[in-house]
Amino acid sequence: MAEFSNIDIKFLAGVGPKRAEILKKEAGIATYEDLLHYYPYKYIDRSKTYKISEIDGNFPYIQIEGEIIKFEEVGTGRAKRLCAIFTDGTGIVELVWFQGAKYIADRYSLRTRYTVFGKPALYGNKVTIAHPEIDKPESINDKQCSLQGYYGTTETMKRKFLNSKAISRIIDNLFKSLRAPIYETLSVDVVQKCNLININDALRNIHFPKSNEDLKRASFRLKFEELFYIQLNILRYMKLRERSLNGFKFPCVGNLVNTFYKESLPFELTGAQKRVIKEIRADMGSGKQMNRLLQGDVGSGKTLVAVMSMLIAADNGYQACIMAPTEILATQHYENIKRLLSNIDVRIALLTGSTKKSERDRIDEELRNGTLNFIVGTHALIEESVVFKNLGFVVIDEQHRFGVEQRSKLWKKNSQPPHILVMTATPIPRTLAMTLYGDLDVSIIDELPPGRKPISTILRFDTGAAKVYEGIRKQLQAGRQAYIVYPLIKESEKSDLKNLEEGYELLKKIFKEYNVCMIHGKMKSAEKDAEMQKFASGEAAIMVATTVIEVGVDVPNASVMVIENAERFGLAQLHQLRGRVGRGAEQSYCILKASHKLSSDSRKRLDIMCKTNDGFEIAEADLKLRGPGDMEGTQQSGMAFNLRIANITRDSQILQLARDTANDILDEDPDLSMPTHLILKIKLDKLFKRIVNFGLVG
Repeated sequence: MAEFSNIDIKFLAGVGPKRAEILKKEAGIATYEDLLHYYPYKYIDRSKTYKISEIDGNFPYIQIEGEIIKFEEVGTGRAKRLCAIFTDGTGIVELVWFQGAKYIADRYSLRTRYTVFGKPALYGNKVTIAHPEIDKPESINDKQCSLQGYYGTTETMKRKFLNSKAISRIIDNLFKSLRAPIYETLSVDVVQKCNLININDALRNIHFPKSNEDLKRASFRLKFEELFYIQLNILRYMKLRERSLNGFKFPCVGNLVNTFYKESLPFELTGAQKRVIKEIRADMGSGKQMNRLLQGDVGSGKTLVAVMSMLIAADNGYQACIMAPTEILATQHYENIKRLLSNIDVRIALLTGSTKKSERDRIDEELRNGTLNFIVGTHALIEESVVFKNLGFVVIDEQHRFGVEQRSKLWKKNSQPPHILVMTATPIPRTLAMTLYGDLDVSIIDELPPGRKPISTILRFDTGAAKVYEGIRKQLQAGRQAYIVYPLIKESEKSDLKNLEEGYELLKKIFKEYNVCMIHGKMKSAEKDAEMQKFASGEAAIMVATTVIEVGVDVPNASVMVIENAERFGLAQLHQLRGRVGRGAEQSYCILKASHKLSSDSRKRLDIMCKTNDGFEIAEADLKLRGPGDMEGTQQSGMAFNLRIANITRDSQILQLARDTANDILDEDPDLSMPTHLILKIKLDKLFKRIVNFGLVG
């Protein structure tokens, strides 16, 4: 493929400069190679021709053969359309065009034999096909008589007559122009070991399959290759880090850890917490630099694991820091850690954009001279002015909210990289973690601390508001607190803010004997903090808010979470919001309020929320419903690939095979220097050459 991989698409028959410009802008197709990898998104069997008498509006697609006996224009203005009466002698179908009437009427003749293909619809007793494909039977080639691929197109492409059929013709022209088979892109050992067809057959059969078996084998080969190179890239850097980067060795679990464990532990560690701490201790004592992802639901005790790990660093004479994405979360971590360590002989400070200069100067001095053991902060920690005496352990919370470059700056805070613990409360399905965080070791806290009761989640429709308010009142009378959350979406920000403010006023009237506070992202920091403090201190019984509280204040006394217009939230966001309650020992409730007019996807999302509290089950469902590109909290600025054919959810077995195969190759040949693997090295360098290499960053 090398000989034509960079040939401009404009030189291909049927394209030219104008079409080339549209293909590049709308579909990202700039070269012959891009076109070959522009795969169909679905296939339709064109091997059967139906009689009109056999069909109705329930067929997904039909192919019929007959004649046009009449053209007529119907309607006026925007409703104007061209209709053709088509018959095969067994019945009549109406063909309809809403655009290009003159072109259609000039192109097709009455009483001429045509093959018509399209999606039928039933209006009254009449079958119609809008914008059908029409060909003369003798012009249809073998490719159109078998499985026909359909290509993604945009409105702009369609207006310029670059529909799916046109793209299919252009790809056919490309194959006809090739004078030799396409060069292989995988090594012989990989092709043989995984029983793959060659790349030439795979590409021809993905575009023009003659049978379902051909399509299946082509699809498997191309999906495997796509996932294999992603895994090869991830694992190559992981193994390079393991070979070349030494970490600080923390052999000692000393007085600080033991005192904390015996005297200050707020509750008995869960089995999951003990397991994770053991994994972290093994990393710290190995002499290799740790890069570990810690996953666990909101309230599962990740912070306690982080604190005990920081104490191990302090016992070995090293400093530690926690970086959080917002001031609210950084402040919350600081207060929690300060409380946990109140009886322990360590110094801890908070550094954010709001820290006063005099306080900042003191913190900078104590970090430099080593008298400050721990620091909690925001992006302020990565500024050049922040210099540590001996930074040995870094915790990055809610990691997806930081760019890879930002995180990499923490590496430069010591002569050799500190140990990195990345924490996230967004549960990531195994297949996605393998792809997005495949270079990190993964630890999971899958138990809640003792005494926590599962949150009861209930779906209520708008008409049941009175019942919801009655339930809130009972909780408030028992001394509890409640959140009422409204959506705030950029596209409808004005009306959403209005709904929030109207809701706030209504709740003040309904619950006039209680204090109600309000918070949203458009408020100034000082206002937000003041309102948060009212709720955290118990002065306010109800907090009306937008998703600004998704990651924020921790109020164990809050036992009710009402989410208005719940159908407008994604699953991951609903789960994060629900995690704001259930932090104490009392039974907590999450009420999902929604409109009666729910789409099937929205109903599925809300039913999943009511059925389970398991964040990983919810994340898997979210991945299936929305796809990996939309997963909240997992799309990160360092992501170096775009899947063209593989699907992380559906192709998990192929992903595992690809990872195992890549791992075996790198175990045998870590630098891909063997002659048989030269092809892999060349392809890998080409695929990822434009990506800044942050492969060694946690």
